Amino acid sequence: MATPRPSTPPQAAAPPHVLPRTALTPEQVKKIEINRLKAKALRDQREAEDRKQGNSTVSKPLANNLQAGQKRPHSVILSANVPATSRNGRNTDPATNGGFRPLDQIQPARNFTKFVEYDFSKMTDTKGGFLTLEDDPHNKALHAPNADEKPAHMTLKEWERHQLLRSLREQKAGPFEPGLSVLKKEENKVCQECGSLEVDWKWLDIFGCAVCNACKDKLPDKYSLLTKTEAKEDYMLTDPELKDAELLPHLERPNPHKSTWNNMMLYLRYQVEEYAFSKKWGSAEALDEAFEKRETEKKKRKQDKFKSKLQELKKKTRVEAYRRSRQAGGGGGEFGDDVSRGGKHTHVWGRTIENEDTGIGVKACVECGMEVEELEF
Repeated sequence: MATPRPSTPPQAAAPPHVLPRTALTPEQVKKIEINRLKAKALRDQREAEDRKQGNSTVSKPLANNLQAGQKRPHSVILSANVPATSRNGRNTDPATNGGFRPLDQIQPARNFTKFVEYDFSKMTDTKGGFLTLEDDPHNKALHAPNADEKPAHMTLKEWERHQLLRSLREQKAGPFEPGLSVLKKEENKVCQECGSLEVDWKWLDIFGCAVCNACKDKLPDKYSLLTKTEAKEDYMLTDPELKDAELLPHLERPNPHKSTWNNMMLYLRYQVEEYAFSKKWGSAEALDEAFEKRETEKKKRKQDKFKSKLQELKKKTRVEAYRRSRQAGGGGGEFGDDVSRGGKHTHVWGRTIENEDTGIGVKACVECGMEVEELEF
């Protein structure tokens, strides 16, 4: 019994804005059916030719009784079943992979071809040409420990304790403060102002001055510290005198303006005044006179420099004004002519008199009183 031919499902209702499709005419239906039968006949003919040649892929079952459209298991696609013409990129054996590896034919981009490949396992570190501890093990300068760096065998707490002890040792404070002898009282250092035993040992070592902290704060006019610039400007001392530690001892401190600059040199005020008043200038009045003389000379040099620049400016201005008047082409006569009355005035110059302020000779006309400066070359 023949199976009934499946019928086409009814068409869905078209939206209201879409026009309904017109029904096919009998001639159109006949033509569509004829084209369908022709395509089916061509397909059957092509399948028959493939079966005769033995390479049919339509009705021939696959391996392991698999039909078209079914997924193959992993055992079907093992390397043993791979054709010899197929290349496997994971296979590194040239004999079984066509004699070459696919990655060998991949070329880098043009921008990445200019480079040098170094083998660091065969290179030697020369330390940039500098000598190291390994190169010269007997050099004491290279093996000398750096006091500002933490040694490798110390922990952070041990290094901090070491720095604290070093600072106390330098300041002679805490456990490093010199002891007082009860048996030898004459050897104990006392403050030269109040006689106290609590003297500043650092000042005693550097300045040779035994004074306590209370007296330093009480007498700032005597025990205050002066910088090198203040000592040069106020007491008119020279660099060789300030650099002589035996003549004027000084205390070095880090520069407060910038840590990379030279250390600040501090001097004790009464030692600077004692040297300046008694040894160099003789007295405070002589120092004041020398200071006033220096300031007067400095002011005079400044005024002379200003006057010289002013004279140069006047010369340039006069020459430029005369040149412009000459280029204008006359109309007013020469310099000094009386053009208001239409006549030409001839000046009668008097004797040249030197001006005290400028130092330049000035002569005046006897008739009109006009003054001009006269320069002698």
